[in-house]
Amino acid sequence: MSNQETIFSKIIRKEIPADIVYEDDLALAFRDINAQAPVHILVISKKPIAKLSDATPDDQALLGHLLLTVKKVAEQAGLNNGYRLVVNTGDDGGQTVYHMHLHILGGRQMTWPPG
Repeated sequence: MSNQETIFSKIIRKEIPADIVYEDDLALAFRDINAQAPVHILVISKKPIAKLSDATPDDQALLGHLLLTVKKVAEQAGLNNGYRLVVNTGDDGGQTVYHMHLHILGGRQMTWPPG
């Protein structure tokens, strides 16, 4: 399932337009078109991993890179007062696009529990 074509694959290849806010060799970050907060940015791996539970020990450096990318993108977005990081995994986790991605949500006070 990890090699399945998704909308994110097309965004990585620039076949579908996106409001890209950061890109490097391993990751891409863009504004979510269905924003759930004043700032809602997705950070995706360029490597097609369907969901976090599919990651392997070989992906350890990539996963760390994604978290540091979140830090960099959040700083760029001015989220100095904090933000929420969400990784939905699988159907019960609410994942709808099966290409692992991290949601950065900020610009307002987050509530708990999230849903």
